Amino acid sequence: MAKADLSKEKRAMAMMRQVLSAVARDTVPPPGMKHPLSEGTIKGIRDCLAYITAREHELGVSLGQDNKFKPRFVDEPKTSAVVSLDSLTGKNKDK
Repeated sequence: MAKADLSKEKRAMAMMRQVLSAVARDTVPPPGMKHPLSEGTIKGIRDCLAYITAREHELGVSLGQDNKFKPRFVDEPKTSAVVSLDSLTGKNKDK
């Protein structure tokens, strides 16, 4: 499949995920009330979201995109550091 087709499919998957998530959020009842959706429908939405997430990951890998990003808290310590290549080779930038 062409890269453009994979990119279109990835956008379609993202749109479907957003719509299903919005439906789930919009139908949450107030505490103590019965959910308007049946258990089967809720399970179907969960299964669809799981499939969409898996397919988005596959498409990202096919497109060469890094899927290892995760949300981070602002005050969370960084686990990596930027190192200048000049400091590794011993070259001085002032020359």
